[in-house]
Amino acid sequence: MIKIGILGVGTVGASVANILETNADIIEARAGKKIVVKAGVVKNLSKDRGVSITLSDNPSDIVDDPEIDIVVELMGGVEEPYELVKKALQNGKAVVTANKALLAYHRYELQEIAGNIPLMYEASTAGGIPIIGALRNGLTANHIESIQGIMNGTTNYMLTKMINEGALYDEILKEAQELGYAEADPTFDVGGFDASHKLLILASIAYGIDAKPEDILIEGIQKITATDVDFAKEFGYEIKLLGIAKKTKNGVELRVHPTMIPSSSMIAKVDGVMNAVSVVGDRVGETMYYGAGAGGDATASAVVADIIDIVRGNHGPMLGYKKGLEGGGLELLSKENITTNYYLRMEVDDQPGVLAKVTNSLDTFGISIESMLQKPHVEDGHVKLLFTTHKCQEAKIEEAILAFKKLECVHGKIAMMRIEK
Repeated sequence: MIKIGILGVGTVGASVANILETNADIIEARAGKKIVVKAGVVKNLSKDRGVSITLSDNPSDIVDDPEIDIVVELMGGVEEPYELVKKALQNGKAVVTANKALLAYHRYELQEIAGNIPLMYEASTAGGIPIIGALRNGLTANHIESIQGIMNGTTNYMLTKMINEGALYDEILKEAQELGYAEADPTFDVGGFDASHKLLILASIAYGIDAKPEDILIEGIQKITATDVDFAKEFGYEIKLLGIAKKTKNGVELRVHPTMIPSSSMIAKVDGVMNAVSVVGDRVGETMYYGAGAGGDATASAVVADIIDIVRGNHGPMLGYKKGLEGGGLELLSKENITTNYYLRMEVDDQPGVLAKVTNSLDTFGISIESMLQKPHVEDGHVKLLFTTHKCQEAKIEEAILAFKKLECVHGKIAMMRIEK
């Protein structure tokens, strides 16, 4: 018999306990051993959790209990769970976690501490989608060329409504909060931080890149306007908040931001609260993983799958490799060295010669225009000028934006969005 202790019996933790009880027969058949939850830890013992397991408010009751074989960490946060997971590993206990923030900051320290003790984390990224297993096991014969993912259901729901129904950002954010998709303070989701934690985990498995959220480009969806949505539709794009990891000859790009992508691409068709991750391998080509990225049962399904894998003995190095990947030579590219296509929106004077000034400024930095649209509506003598560029370096587009701001014919803020084709 394998005994489990759960740190954090909230929505996911309660679902894990109930799945292990309700589906006990089929889980035992697949694992080869009976798996039971011995105890769970919560902060508030007076709150009903909807479970039949023993509850405590002391984490030591689990991490120091010699009878518990596997500790499941579902607390959230970073430093407190780090100390508890570290203690559990030091006590020789296997660990399963769904804590993306913990791994975004401490995955390499935990790998070192774990050694040959299993530490599994499928549920930390994209909920019920088995993307960790795909990268650690299914695609191990491949050099990973790129990863692109819709890794946050809240923002995908909002952008789907903005594109398909013309909803405004503030209106759809309020609706998402009322439906429970967005928190009262939605910054972690709409600001791209949630997706960045997941991207860093995937990038570590694919490339061995040890980066923190502060090291990579992160932008949210807060500045997207109806004008941007209209442009995207007119030129055959969808707008998605993507986590992007891309190997180039100079290193690895890691970035999270709103992205215009062709409407014909597979990932563009993923709507609502669903998640999807596209992985391109040098041998297999593009593979796509789609499903529920959050929710108690979907996330708990991934947690229980990790528990079964541990019981079966199907575990390897935490991040999936025993020596440095790619010869140990891949480095994180600076934000300035990102290379892609760009969309720009600005207000300019409705006068002859303005377009020439804009294009001349771009020529100065070696940037060429791919497509352009001028909105006919005139307000205060200004019109909206929207255009996309051919592929160029992030540093160059930033220099061009600074140059535009110095032109007397350009007014207000200049918006920029990246394009992936």
